[in-house]
Amino acid sequence: MDLKQIEAFVTVAELGSFTKAASALGIAQPLLSRHVRQLEIGLHQNLLLRNGRGVTVTEAGLVLLEHGRGILHQVEVAKEVLGSVRGALSGRISIGLPPSLSKLITVALTLSFREYLPQAKLSLTEGFSVLMLESLRSGRLDMALLYNPPHSPDIEMALIHEEALVLISGKGSALETAKQAGMALKGSMPLASLGKLPLIVPSRPNAFRLLIDTEMQRINVKPQIVLEIDGLNAILELVREGMGFAVLPAYTLRNFANMQEFNVHRIEKPQLLSQLMLVHSAKRPMTATHLAAQKLIEAEVSRALLKNTP
Repeated sequence: MDLKQIEAFVTVAELGSFTKAASALGIAQPLLSRHVRQLEIGLHQNLLLRNGRGVTVTEAGLVLLEHGRGILHQVEVAKEVLGSVRGALSGRISIGLPPSLSKLITVALTLSFREYLPQAKLSLTEGFSVLMLESLRSGRLDMALLYNPPHSPDIEMALIHEEALVLISGKGSALETAKQAGMALKGSMPLASLGKLPLIVPSRPNAFRLLIDTEMQRINVKPQIVLEIDGLNAILELVREGMGFAVLPAYTLRNFANMQEFNVHRIEKPQLLSQLMLVHSAKRPMTATHLAAQKLIEAEVSRALLKNTP
């Protein structure tokens, strides 16, 4: 095996296509195919099954894929450490962001990297917690911002921000809807009262949805879910139209120019506290560039959430 063969195989396996992998690596497809075939011959194993729609990874290929990612990661770490000897923080950093935060911090985070880590290559990926955890474990992501991730021995977490979810209503028919449910909308609402209101929520396994379900189950109240929408802006658009109520962080309203079209109600007894964690794999060493990146992320998240809380 050599590094070019491993990189070729890992790229083809991840992209599911020799054509896409050749384009990503910037090499001719016949050369890419030769690298992968030489690797298979050397290992006496079929790693990929070719078909008309692309490739699928064999059982042996899955084993090598996990190790191959680790090997390539260690090579990047070695390059970075050598680069740090001459005083330069470099290397590639892949970061996962939840959709609710991506719009708020992507531009600012990119500008911070350009200013403070100009020799580092930044890769940002938007996704849900379950998929990003898998990407952290497989090595596709170096770190990720996750809401309420489960504790696990193979990941390390640092609390970045804690925020209470709020009840968000539109200023149109919300009062009448609440009145029909036999209740009044106030500045503060007990969690149990949400069981009487029509809620528009993300589908599982969204972290906010899981928090709502868990805490309402804890007080023996069943939420009245009228719509499941996987898009926070879409949820808020429907709330504005009077289709129901949302339970989300208050900062999500900053995506709307006319925030005055919504009302925000605190939830208490108990609060719905959501924890934003910066997570990385416990099995891979953190480099100096990664540690510097963590500080930039913490600063930009704090700045964004402080600025964007109504």
